[in-house]
Amino acid sequence: MNFPDAAFWRTSVAPMMDWTDRHCRYFHRLLSRNTLLYTEMVTTGALRHGDTQRHLRFNTEEHPVALQLGGSDAADLAHGAKLGEQWGYDEINLNCGCPSDRVQRGAFGACLMNDPHTVADGVKAMLDVVSVPVSVKHRIGIDRIESYDFVRDFVGTVSDAGCKVFIVHARNAWLDGLSPKENREIPPLRYELGYQLKKDFPNLVIAINGGITTNAQMTEHLQHVDGVMLGREAYYNPWLLTTWDAEFYSDFHDIPTREAVEESMVAYMERANVEDGCPWYPIARHMLGLYHGQRGARLWRQVWSNHKLKPLPPRDVLNIAREALARGAEKPNEMPHDAV
Repeated sequence: MNFPDAAFWRTSVAPMMDWTDRHCRYFHRLLSRNTLLYTEMVTTGALRHGDTQRHLRFNTEEHPVALQLGGSDAADLAHGAKLGEQWGYDEINLNCGCPSDRVQRGAFGACLMNDPHTVADGVKAMLDVVSVPVSVKHRIGIDRIESYDFVRDFVGTVSDAGCKVFIVHARNAWLDGLSPKENREIPPLRYELGYQLKKDFPNLVIAINGGITTNAQMTEHLQHVDGVMLGREAYYNPWLLTTWDAEFYSDFHDIPTREAVEESMVAYMERANVEDGCPWYPIARHMLGLYHGQRGARLWRQVWSNHKLKPLPPRDVLNIAREALARGAEKPNEMPHDAV
């Protein structure tokens, strides 16, 4: 395997269920050429018994793009990883961090951290059948286990199976008593454990995830680890991605205007409708943060999320949205409301 340089993982957008589908990733790729993009978690069961094309199809423009798998059976993981490579994904990632009840019932996600040998077996099975990197996204602990030894031993066991890339969500996963949303907010962030992993495993690629919202924070983390992964901030404030190519990759190029990105998304909506009959509104929902913090953004968002406009072609909706943006920009109180 021709293993990529660690810079491959320097910035990434997290896998987020119901959010980072192929339409979202197409939008994010318009904003950054280099940032690594992750799919939503795809379960191995869905790939065994479901519509493979629906789960694995992506746009060629999305590269570099990684497929995140959810599962625990080594044979099923190998099957999913092989499919992912055949479809053209640049990396296969194993979810060892999701705490949802559904995932727990399937005995995978965060609860796998309690069984690192099962994870190691799955990783080895995947590495045996693919030539692309296999990575693991995990938490720093489970429930009230707050000892660094727990996550150190997990990473040590899984890395012995050949995994070289670990994405560390720097919070514990509480498997009882907290919702997935609360699990992203309530357990305290302890980035220092991720930093220590890099010190103890200098030959591994270690990326940090959780609570990161600014370039300044990203720069600070990159003094200690190889990569940073953003989730909700990248989704709600996507324009942040336009600064990453220059700041983190020394890739200096003209940044498109928001209007040009919106125009590109409308062209993509038209293309998607021709290709498979996809309507514009499941695509538009991912770009609602495009004018985040700009005057008129609230009125602009209202247009693109207006269900009454669904019968219209997207280019007509674009014109209505542009008019709303201009109206909102003229209102002196629009900016404070939108910034809330």
